[in-house]
Amino acid sequence: MLRTEQHQSARIPLTTGSAARLTHAIGLLAILTLFTSTCTEAQNLGLLEGHADVGNVLHAGNAVYDPANDAYAVTGSGSNLWFTADEMQFAWKRMHGDVALTAEIELVGEKGNNHRKAALMVRQSLDPSSPYVDVARHGDGLTSLQFRLSPGDVTREIETAATAPHWVRIEKRGEFAYVSVGDSREELRFAGASMHLRLSGDFYVGIAVCSHDKDVTETAIFRHLEIQPLSATTRAGRRWSTLETVKVASTDRRVAYTAPERFAAPNWSHDGTSIVFAQGGTLQRFGLDPAPYPSLGVQAAANAHTVPIRIEVAAPLSDAHGFSPDGTQLAVSAMNGGASHIYVLSAYGGTPREVPTDTSAVWTSWSPDGRTLLFTGQQGDQANIYTVPAPGGAETHLPHQQGRNKDADFSADGEWIYFSSDRTGTEQLWRMHPDGSAQEQVLTEAGDDLSPHPSPDGKWLVYIAFPAGRTAPGEQMAELRLLSLSDRKPHLLATLLASSGTIPAPSWSPDSARVAFISYALVQ
Repeated sequence: MLRTEQHQSARIPLTTGSAARLTHAIGLLAILTLFTSTCTEAQNLGLLEGHADVGNVLHAGNAVYDPANDAYAVTGSGSNLWFTADEMQFAWKRMHGDVALTAEIELVGEKGNNHRKAALMVRQSLDPSSPYVDVARHGDGLTSLQFRLSPGDVTREIETAATAPHWVRIEKRGEFAYVSVGDSREELRFAGASMHLRLSGDFYVGIAVCSHDKDVTETAIFRHLEIQPLSATTRAGRRWSTLETVKVASTDRRVAYTAPERFAAPNWSHDGTSIVFAQGGTLQRFGLDPAPYPSLGVQAAANAHTVPIRIEVAAPLSDAHGFSPDGTQLAVSAMNGGASHIYVLSAYGGTPREVPTDTSAVWTSWSPDGRTLLFTGQQGDQANIYTVPAPGGAETHLPHQQGRNKDADFSADGEWIYFSSDRTGTEQLWRMHPDGSAQEQVLTEAGDDLSPHPSPDGKWLVYIAFPAGRTAPGEQMAELRLLSLSDRKPHLLATLLASSGTIPAPSWSPDSARVAFISYALVQ
């Protein structure tokens, strides 16, 4: 059992201030007093069935329920809730099926490691290396969806854009988990963080604390915990779109912006300070915290919001758009008169000039020298790849085979054009020289591989992989993958609900460290 001195580091905010703060402090003191007094008694765990230290924890943890305040005090130690195995105090209940956990969370005290965590958790077992998913509040306010996909796998995360929300919620619906945050129970709102995880049979749900320092313990208060079984529903959820970025080195993801509507096609600005995406026939610019190379910031700016780019064209824009290599111009596509047209304008907006083509044309890429545009030309059921001078001029139809050849993008050195083609029966990744010669298949996989985009440093190719048997457009389970161009081995970046709008445009950060993409969620 815990020694009472293990709780003496808790800093109770009984300073001068409002009556509400004083009431809060008195309530917190009552909870911690009850916690200390029950360390040697049989414990009431309220909704939960048991608690235990998970992993190689040096200092025993504890959990107690205070019915008068409807609050749990959980104290835990442990070096981390991360990597391939966890160390924490976990208070739990066995469940199966779909479930939602909701609580107000407070980490006690102002000191302690910035990475100490208090979490609402769903995990397969009490084994330290068990698959799990949680929503974790960190000591510095960071709030993330964390998950381990298989036993002994590394932990990955999706950082939300929220800082120290009072209330958090995690829902397991089928094989998806969704996180909501808010400053009150009534203000809980989908945070853009969702992921795919398979749990079988019975599993554990509950509350967890990890001190992120094996030599100390930390305490968190979980107020008004709700554990709600969710019934199956045939009602279609509301579509949310989320602009995310993912680190190539770690595969950790971060939510930049989310909204309950469709948007698509993220494109990083030349200076790394904003991402432009398509929404409702317009282009929106989303500001990021400016940060110098090489660590381009992707945290939303303090007053983050989207700003429309003024484009004076009398037709709704399609998803296709992209910045010129020097960042001064923007290419867009728009439907007009029953056909798609390409336009070029200032990167800051204004009146565009049309780049005439003989076919219905959807822009896909700039050449590295900024002199040439790639586009997909549509003729009936056939789609083929063309080039046209950026200032305007005669288009060139690159050699092709039958079928759909599209999603073309130049390599950074201009030596190759990467594209997708269904000439073998499924969508696969191909490449060719800019004159259409030396066409070769880059990778052979069972499903459909689309939207290949080479990195600015020439080392990687990011693409979206849909499973075999995909028959209809719209959001479907897919994988965002990274192909090493040195050995042609694919690596998983993210599993997500994706569509043609996930990465149709080049979406690398200028330093090749991150990829921007759009994920989708159907939220009940």
